[in-house]
Amino acid sequence: MSLVPSWAPNLHPLVVHFPIVLLFAAVMVDIVYAVFERPAWLAPGGASLSVAGALAAVAAYLTGNQAGTTVYIPGMAHPAVDSHETWALVTTGYFVLAVCIRWSARFVGFPGSRRQRVWLVIGGLVGLLLLFQTSERGARLVFKYGVGVIAAPGQSEF
Repeated sequence: MSLVPSWAPNLHPLVVHFPIVLLFAAVMVDIVYAVFERPAWLAPGGASLSVAGALAAVAAYLTGNQAGTTVYIPGMAHPAVDSHETWALVTTGYFVLAVCIRWSARFVGFPGSRRQRVWLVIGGLVGLLLLFQTSERGARLVFKYGVGVIAAPGQSEF
């Protein structure tokens, strides 16, 4: 039994949207928490969304690497694929590192002052900028070069 529906070329297009939504939501929750301090559930809510988003980013990166072997990549698209992969690696690494730092600080007992909450927001916004760059390059692969639209030679049409 395959996890990939017959109409999808691979898992990547099914997974890739989760980190986008989860990480964006995490930063929005952090912004609200930085501005208002209450309700108290916002702090663990933003942290939990960050963890889920970072894990989803790892899954998107891994499925993206696998996707490169299952789709037709026109010759002119190879530099764009490399650029997207590089941005994806940097973005994933950034969010994984940010989550590790965030959870380490939480367990060490940082009190969560307004200044620290603002730094969380700044770090999240930097991450969203990286995520935007990665996403834009991925969208360009599909909509400009048609990557993932045509099956790779030897693969069945989806």
